Amino acid sequence: MRFAPIALLGASLVLGVGGVQAAPEDDLMAFRNFYEQRFPDTPFDDFANGIYSIDKSRREEWEQMEEFPQYEFDIDAGEELFHEPFANGKSLADCFPDYESGVRQNYPHWDRELGEVVTMEWAINRCREQHDEKPLEYYKGPLAQISAYLAFLSRGKIIDVKIPTDDPRALAAYEDGKRFYYSRRGQLNFSCASCHVGAPGMLLRAELLGPALGQVSHFPVYRKTWGEITTLHRSYAACSRQLRAAAFKAQSREYRNLEFFHTYMSNGIPFNGPGSRH
Repeated sequence: MRFAPIALLGASLVLGVGGVQAAPEDDLMAFRNFYEQRFPDTPFDDFANGIYSIDKSRREEWEQMEEFPQYEFDIDAGEELFHEPFANGKSLADCFPDYESGVRQNYPHWDRELGEVVTMEWAINRCREQHDEKPLEYYKGPLAQISAYLAFLSRGKIIDVKIPTDDPRALAAYEDGKRFYYSRRGQLNFSCASCHVGAPGMLLRAELLGPALGQVSHFPVYRKTWGEITTLHRSYAACSRQLRAAAFKAQSREYRNLEFFHTYMSNGIPFNGPGSRH
């Protein structure tokens, strides 16, 4: 199962060489190199397909699912909701003027003025609140559908998260997300990395674990087990509960920082959301 080198990789990413904090670009190169060596037959871009990039039998089943994907209805619903007028006559389109050419690839990003990480879903609700509309639920429903529509428009765009190294607050947010990813928690004492760095391609109960590389690229995701389109932060919360750990609220600072690190680690991978998963 090769847990020894995996554990060394985890330590190097969290602590850096010799206990010195590693630069984000060094983390990224170590991360890419690890997966290229672990799965040498998988093309780099294909990691966008998650577990289906490394498991042939499940890929065939997934490709059949993608012929008539359930999320098509969510894309259509998301398009209507995106253009639905607010009470003041404006719409979400006024907050995302470049949406037709794709905006999903611009998130998450560091906002210097706010001093925080801004994610796609958080930006959608911030827009609604700025126009005196109520925010939408983050896990599923209309917001997930709007996110699916915007993800669809950005298919093929390359993940390219920037970590402004001249802003110590951005570096701190990145390090916070990295620390979260590698910290063990809950009664099972697992971290995100325990499964998705330490055991991709292996079974955890009946679930086949996907690699962390490219994992964010296909969200939001229609999950057959949930029967609906769902957001990345719902998956974060579900994983926490599986570890018997308390989950943070969707779009909390903790999860936004986690998404910042998590997405940066997939730089160079094309967006291909929304996706279908079991």
